[in-house]
Amino acid sequence: MATGATTMTGARGVFVIVAWLVLVADLQAQTPQRIVSVIPAITEILFAIGAGPQVVGVGSYDNYPPEIGDLPRVGGLIDPDVEAIIALRPNLVVPYITQVDLTTQLTRAGIPLFAYSHGTLADIPTTIRRLGNRTGHAAEAGKVARNIEDGLVEITEAVSGRHRPRTLLVIAREPYSLRNLFASGGSGFQHDMLELAGAKNVLDGTTRRAVQVTTEMILQAAPEVVIEVRTVERLSRDEIEKEIEVWNALPSLPAVQNQNVIFLTGSELVIPGPRIVQAITRFALVLHPDAPLPTQ
Repeated sequence: MATGATTMTGARGVFVIVAWLVLVADLQAQTPQRIVSVIPAITEILFAIGAGPQVVGVGSYDNYPPEIGDLPRVGGLIDPDVEAIIALRPNLVVPYITQVDLTTQLTRAGIPLFAYSHGTLADIPTTIRRLGNRTGHAAEAGKVARNIEDGLVEITEAVSGRHRPRTLLVIAREPYSLRNLFASGGSGFQHDMLELAGAKNVLDGTTRRAVQVTTEMILQAAPEVVIEVRTVERLSRDEIEKEIEVWNALPSLPAVQNQNVIFLTGSELVIPGPRIVQAITRFALVLHPDAPLPTQ
């Protein structure tokens, strides 16, 4: 009788071990080990949450973090290279939700997708957590998301109660010219960044994320501060001064009269990713240089 009980117990133990191994294998199969991202923000998030070793391809315009090194490039928003993506044998691809042709072709090829779109500032921690859950890095993603949320609270408290200067955030224009100028509208993460940094967006009356504006529109808006951002990591002091001097063509603009035209460079300023607190802090420092802002 004792022998039979021992045999049953041993069999049950073997069954439990086998079931556990099957479960682990199933979870590993579901966790993508070959990820392709065509989006700079997603590429940054993947590396920030510890999923970098799973990334096998990135967008042609991704330049951060340095660890992306010589990873294969697969195009971007306008020119994704479907053949190059499929050739990498991915089991997860992260495209923009607006890349309909790309998502259709990848779906037909049986490749799992994590569709993404730039949302509001509050969507960044949410996206980080979702991506952590999808890639097997939930704990690391939770930490990154919480750090962002805590940093946003610190900035909000640091600029609370201060004058909010009317500010124009310029995100693109022709070099050394005020032609083809695009600025942050009244929605999207860049608008949220500006407002949280302690400014009043002069274009918050529009629901669009980006607005093409003329010099007449700028004069009518009468910003007290102009902040320009460029994705390049560095420009020489002479180049920056020449870009700022372009604004002297609008001598009646309050920002020009008060010498409050600010020129900032860095990809973190336009990417809704893990460095967003650093980017907003840079905005806040030029708007409120004496505020007790968090250290970067």
